[in-house]
Amino acid sequence: MVTYENLHDTLSFYSIDCRQSYYISSGNPIFEFPKAPFRMDYYALCICTAGEVSVEIDRHQYKADAHSILVAAPSTIVRFMKTSQDFRIKLLFFDKNFLIKNISNPFIIEKMNLFSNGSYSIVKTSPKNALVLQNLLDYLKKKSRKQGKFTEEIVRTIIFNLLLETAEILDAKYVKDPEKEEGKKDLYLKFSQLIRENIRLHRTVQFYANELCISNKYLIEIIKKACGKTPHEVIDETLLKEAYVMLGNPDLTISEIAFELQFNSTSAFGRFFKKHTSLSPSEYRITENIQS
Repeated sequence: MVTYENLHDTLSFYSIDCRQSYYISSGNPIFEFPKAPFRMDYYALCICTAGEVSVEIDRHQYKADAHSILVAAPSTIVRFMKTSQDFRIKLLFFDKNFLIKNISNPFIIEKMNLFSNGSYSIVKTSPKNALVLQNLLDYLKKKSRKQGKFTEEIVRTIIFNLLLETAEILDAKYVKDPEKEEGKKDLYLKFSQLIRENIRLHRTVQFYANELCISNKYLIEIIKKACGKTPHEVIDETLLKEAYVMLGNPDLTISEIAFELQFNSTSAFGRFFKKHTSLSPSEYRITENIQS
């Protein structure tokens, strides 16, 4: 069983070179989707234009059909479960550093409130809204093919437009908390980024509180208000996502995974995994038919 750990590997399965700063799909049918879960390493905006798909995102299962939108941040784990024969999807992948070049606020994307489920959102919208996004994607693909003096800036502008249009659609779907203070939100975004960058080495609340120069108590208050979870729960969820991806690689033994994730022993890793999934790591591999 092949494991795709990132978008580069996944798209190479279709002979697509996605080592640029962005990629726009043609919307043509894909006859076979990867069966293994993979971790997104780009930001992604996906619009289902026809058919149906069953997809697992961060271990939660969804069904999507025409006019459904998925927007995801790096570190989101995606797995295609089943697609109908007429399934069609338009995609945009882009690198954050490309998009925010010359922009002083590094959290400008996160501040659009695009990710209602932590690192992603998946919603069904109206045909009219979906068409707006599809037209922008078509325009983006057309402009990206030209190599003019201002092509890069034009592409950035269209991507920002796409994200803002998507944010407006999501804003109509989800009720925002008007009491969130901007400073606290920035701390939550920094906390989320720190976890993604350090999860394999550090998983104590104290480490992240120290990095943010705040107390444990204040960090707990901020995170609880921002997402309804404790910092420890967010850390455990991120660690579990790493475990899922690594267990999907048949070349890694369970003891090697435990070592990479900084557990004291294989049994300690097993207890952690079973606590959150009701399965041991080896049982999970058996159910998913992951064989070395």
